[in-house]
Order: sequence, then structure tokens, then C-alpha cells
Amino acid sequence: MSWQSTAEYYRLLNDLTRERLGGLHSARCVLYSVDFAAIEVMQAEGRWDEAGAALGEAARALEAAGADFVVLCTNTMHKVADRVAAVVGIPLLHLGDTTAEAVKRRGVTTVGLLGTRFTMAEDFYRGRLAGHGLTVLVPSTEDQRIVNDVIYDELCLGIVKPESRDAYRRIIGRLIADGAEGVIFGCTEIELLVGESDSAVPVFPTTRLHCEAALDHALRPDRPRRPGLP
Repeated sequence: MSWQSTAEYYRLLNDLTRERLGGLHSARCVLYSVDFAAIEVMQAEGRWDEAGAALGEAARALEAAGADFVVLCTNTMHKVADRVAAVVGIPLLHLGDTTAEAVKRRGVTTVGLLGTRFTMAEDFYRGRLAGHGLTVLVPSTEDQRIVNDVIYDELCLGIVKPESRDAYRRIIGRLIADGAEGVIFGCTEIELLVGESDSAVPVFPTTRLHCEAALDHALRPDRPRRPGLP
């Protein structure tokens, strides 16, 4: 939802397209960038129906612009993913499913989950992962507060602090001590702060995983395509 992770999505989509197709290839995509301040207020005030309606309007605009499918570039707002999917006639590539499939491919069954307080504390995302047969661990209440505050007060503003990276490393270590065999970076901004080298177990960066899944879907030879540019 923040432009910080939106820019990372755009960069990754184009980098991955070039890697797969070579030459001057880049990602053919339509981007709808929201005013995150308005969405954040809806989150904080629990106005999820209103947030879902706003994102539904964005999805309809993407469909009208020629998109063949939609990726909702935020873990937290998958709380309203079903509402978004219901108002368009094109598929929505669910980030929870993409992440769960990547976790299972690594042979991991118990994962730690980092994200916003909504993603860590509520069931809309954890339940989706559990539906794929995964056991999901979340940090303590105090650690959840730290993870959430770093996302909203720093990463969404483009601020990356070494002390916050250290705090995340400690929290990751506690999840591992609790039995996590892997750790999901369940907020698209988290990859701006930590990576594989910050964990003793495999990490699952949802921004990159979502981009990879989008490319897999877009390049399927049997995927229905709407008329337009090649």
C-alpha cells in the first residue's frame, strides 16, 4: 500500500521479466497507486468495508484498463481480498496462497509470521496459511508492537534504521527458538529492512514471491489474454 513497497514491486516485476525473457523485455502492467494515508486511517478506525470498497474500485479501474488479472500488493489488505475479487471479472492472485505454496515447496511446515498487527493477530491471513496445512507462529504481544511500529513509523516512510534491523533479528531468533522452521516476511515493506542473512532458517519474502507468481501466471501459454498490445 505504501509507495515504498509499490516501487519494489515494480522493480522486481521488471527485473524478473528481463531475467526470464532477456533483451529489452519489461513487464506489461497497469499500476493503481493509492493514497496510503487514507487507507491507513480506514485500517486504524476499523472501516474495513469502506477500505474494501475503495480497493474494489481500484481493481475495477485496472480491469477497465486491460488487466488480465489482479495482484493486491499488500498482505494486510488481503483482509478484504474476497470483496475485491467479487467486484471484478478477472482473477485475483491471492498472496496467502502464493506464500503457502512457496513454504511447502521448501518442505517447511511450521513458520513464523512477521507483518502488521492486523496480519499477525487476526485470522484472515494466518487462517489462509493454516488452510494449506501450515502451523503458524507469531511473536509475543510486545514483539508484535515493535514489528508493527517499525513498518508504519519507519519503513512506509522510507526510513531504514540499523537498530530496527537488530530488533527484527532478535524477534526472528525468538520465533526460531519457539519452533519456526522458516519465517514469512508478511508485509511488503519488511524486505526493505531484513533478508536471508538475518535469519538462521529460510525466509519467505512475500513481495518477491508475489512477483514471481505473477510472472508465472502471466507467462503461462494457456492463460486467456485480453486483446491489445503483444
